[in-house]
Amino acid sequence: MYRSAIEFFNKWKVKEDRKPLIVRGARQVGKTWLLKEFGASQFKTCHYFDFEKEKNKFLPLFNGDLDPQKIIGGLSLLSNKQIDIQNDLIIFDEVQNIPRALTALKYFYEEMPGLAICSAGSLLGIILSDESFPVGKVEFYTLCAMNFEEFLVNYGNRFLYDAYLEACKNNFVEEVVHEKLLTVLKEYYVVGGLP
Repeated sequence: MYRSAIEFFNKWKVKEDRKPLIVRGARQVGKTWLLKEFGASQFKTCHYFDFEKEKNKFLPLFNGDLDPQKIIGGLSLLSNKQIDIQNDLIIFDEVQNIPRALTALKYFYEEMPGLAICSAGSLLGIILSDESFPVGKVEFYTLCAMNFEEFLVNYGNRFLYDAYLEACKNNFVEEVVHEKLLTVLKEYYVVGGLP
């Protein structure tokens, strides 16, 4: 499935001063899928940690000091997979469930600049916490529901997508193409742009 956000993620990956990435957005817009897809296609290994499903498993790692080496060691131990901080991607999903994991992103940025780490959360900014937030030490990306152009790309009809682009460019569309686009637009409205 094509999402235009992947282009942003690819640019983020090669930044010289890359900060931890926080992907926020409503539930069910594809944050987890997109991060996993990005990790599988762009990194040697992708390590995925679900802080909603397995909160109690990971919570102890973030109690006490937030030493990145200690956290990476614990994550490797709990997942039975060695984390290569130069070549792997780490994903913290539903990160708002462990607020100290958000705070830890500051220390990952400062002490492990080679590490590619992403977090996703749908309730960021809504859940209140006493923990400090890593202001200036993270980068944000807000993922929205699929737009109509993304929907058309994934619809599987290259002619229709090309006709749509031509109509946008020329501000004119043939009637037969217009009718087909209206039909597909109605499908898009029913789906609501959710992947």
